[in-house]
Formats: sequence, C-alpha cells, structure tokens
Amino acid sequence: MLYAILAEDAPGSLSLRREVRPAHLQRLEALQAEGRLVLAGPHPAVDSPEPGEAGFSGSLIVAEFSSLEQAQDWARQDPYYQAGVYAKVTVKPFLQVFPK
Repeated sequence: MLYAILAEDAPGSLSLRREVRPAHLQRLEALQAEGRLVLAGPHPAVDSPEPGEAGFSGSLIVAEFSSLEQAQDWARQDPYYQAGVYAKVTVKPFLQVFPK
C-alpha cells in the first residue's frame, strides 16, 4: 500500500537540512531503485522554486510500504528526522487516483 509521509521542518533548520541532505537523498534513491517511490520533495517556505534563505517548511514523500508500521519506522529512521530537521512527521495511508 502507498503511504504519505508529511514532514514539517523545525524553525531555523535550513543549515542542518543542507548538511544532512546527501544521506536523506540516498535513502530516497534506495526506495526508487526498489520501485517503491512515487514522489518526494520539499515544500518551499515561499512561493518560489528557489526559496534561497527562506528555506523549506517541510517535505512530502509518497512511497509503498507493506504496513503503516513499516512506513512509520522508515520515517523515524530518516536522516532529516534523526538530525532534528523535521519537528513533526505524520504518516498516513494514501490511495493514488491520478495519474492512473
């Protein structure tokens, strides 16, 4: 089943986000290589694809896991979460309707 991982960044975490990004991307690349990643990306803190020092307000990951518990565990092991970039993470089941 698919799960949406909705993460909210901690205030002032942009420099930490930049530092930990390679490890975070490595985990996403592993999901993609397994064919389980639907989409992933950050939420810019301002209405721009290049937010600069405004940074990001969080991230969205949609991926396939065998259970809600597995998705939650994966989210807790994410380098952004472990390092404190994410202040809050919510994991919810997700039903993809479009694109088909």
